[in-house]
Amino acid sequence: MDVEKTGAGVSRPELLDIELAALYQVSQVLSRPLDLRETLHRVLRVLHERAGMQCGMVSLLDPSGELLVSAVHGQDSARTHPVRYQPGEGIVGLILQSGEPVVLGRIADEPRFLDRLQLYDLELPFIGVPIRGDPGEHVGVLAAQPATTSVEWLAEQARFLEMVANLIAGSVRYAGEVERERRALTAERDNLRQQVRGQFGFDDIVGHSQPMQRVFEQVRQVAKWNTTVLVRGDSGTGKELIASAIHYNSPRASGPMIKLNCAALPDNLLESELFGHEKGAFTGAINQRKGRFEQAHGGTLFLDEIGDISPAFQVRLLRVLQEGELERVGSSQTLRVDVRIIAATNRDLELAVESGEFREDLYYRLNVMPIFMPALRQRPEDIPDLARFLVEKLARLQNRPLRISDSAIRLLMRHHWPGNVRELENCLERGAIMSENGVIDQDSIELTGLGVTGGNTTPVAPVEKVALDDPDMDERERVIGALEQAGWVQAKAARLLGMTPRQIAYRVQILNIKMRRL
Repeated sequence: MDVEKTGAGVSRPELLDIELAALYQVSQVLSRPLDLRETLHRVLRVLHERAGMQCGMVSLLDPSGELLVSAVHGQDSARTHPVRYQPGEGIVGLILQSGEPVVLGRIADEPRFLDRLQLYDLELPFIGVPIRGDPGEHVGVLAAQPATTSVEWLAEQARFLEMVANLIAGSVRYAGEVERERRALTAERDNLRQQVRGQFGFDDIVGHSQPMQRVFEQVRQVAKWNTTVLVRGDSGTGKELIASAIHYNSPRASGPMIKLNCAALPDNLLESELFGHEKGAFTGAINQRKGRFEQAHGGTLFLDEIGDISPAFQVRLLRVLQEGELERVGSSQTLRVDVRIIAATNRDLELAVESGEFREDLYYRLNVMPIFMPALRQRPEDIPDLARFLVEKLARLQNRPLRISDSAIRLLMRHHWPGNVRELENCLERGAIMSENGVIDQDSIELTGLGVTGGNTTPVAPVEKVALDDPDMDERERVIGALEQAGWVQAKAARLLGMTPRQIAYRVQILNIKMRRL
C-alpha cells in the first residue's frame, strides 16, 4: 500500500493492519540497546515509512522545565540551534501543559501554531499527543502529520500515536533511570577517588621527621610527571604507600593503579602475569588473559621487589620499559601500552649490577628518580605519632576503644626496630590483645616480648621528660615517668614527686610496677 496515501480511501480494517505492523516495528526499535536520540529518530522513520505519519517530532522535557526538540524526521530537519518550547507555548507547549491530544484538520487554521521547525505542510492535518511519565506527569510531546488531507481517520490515527507515545514513554523512563544511575555511579566514583586521594594524601602519611619531610617533598615533585620512580629502603618502611601517594596525586589518578610483587612468582608465571597470554598458550590457559601492563594502561604499574627478578626476565622487562610494546604469551601481535612505572626494592642494586645479577641498562632505566625511605630507627621522633595512628587503626579493626599510654610510647622509642613500621604495628597489635581494659601500657608492651634490655633494644633516643603534674596522667603513669627520669632509682623518683622513699616503694608495690635495672 502507498504509505503516502494511507488514511485516504482505505477501510478501517486495512488501517488497523497498517498501524499494527507499524507498532510492531516501533516496539522492535525500542527494544534495541541504542542511544535514546538515535532510537527516537528510528521510531519517527518507522512512522513515516510504515504508517504514513510524516514530519514526526519528539520533544522531551529537559531539567530546566522546557520542552527541547530531541528528534525530527522529514525534510529540512537539520538545524544548527535547538528548538525549545515553554509549557503552554504554542500547540506543542499546550499539549504538555494540558496533557491532552490536539488534532487539527488543517494546520493553517490554528493561530497558536508557531511553526518554529518550518517543517510542516500547512495544508495537511496535524496530530500531537503527550508522552506520559509517572502518574499525573508528562515528559514530552509526540507529533506528526498524516500524509493526506483526508480527515476520515484522524481520531483513529490520534489513538495510534498515543499508543506509540506510551511505548516511547517506557524508553524515556528507562533512559532516565540509566542516566540517574550513571550520575550516581559517577558521584560515587568521584567520592571514592576523593577518599582514596585523602587516604594516600601527603598530610595523612604519618611522619614529621626531617627524613620523612624530604621524602614528601620528593613525592610532591615527582607526582606531577610521568617519570619512572624507584622507591628504595628496608622491608616494612612503607614503600607501597609512597607509590600509592605518587599515583593518586598525579595526573594519572583517574586511571588504574596495578600492583605486582615480582618476588612472589617464578619467571614463567611472572611473564604471564605481566604480559598476559592467549588461549591455549600453555597448559591451563583456557582463556585469553590481559597482563598487568595492559590492565594498567593509562595508569600506574607498581612493581614491588624488582631487584629479585632473574637476569633472563630482565631482558623482556627492559624492552617494555624502553619501547612501551609487548606481546602476550603465545601471540605474535605487538601491543602498545601507556603505563607509568613505579618500582621498589630493598636490595643494593648497585652491588647487584657489579656482581652481574642485575642488568646495568635496566638499572638506569628504573633509577630515573630514586626515593630512599628511611628506616624507623632513623626517625625515632615519628614513633609517638605512628603508634597513636596505628592504635586508632587497631581500635577500628577490633571495634573497641583503645589508647596507648605515654609510658608505653617511651618504651617503644627505646627499641631498635629492625622490622621497621611493620614490626611496630605487630607489636602494638599484640599489646592490644594483651590489654583487657583497652589501654596499651608499658606492661602490655612488655608482655609482647619487647623490653628496654636485650640484644636488639638500644636507647636510640633520650628519655623524654614528661610533665609529672599533668592532670591527664593517672598515678601509675606518673610514678613510671618519674622512675624513668630518675634512672629507676626510687629515691630520686620520690624527690621528683615530692614523696618519701617509703611512699614511692608502696606505690610501686600496689600499682604492680616492675622495676628495671639500667
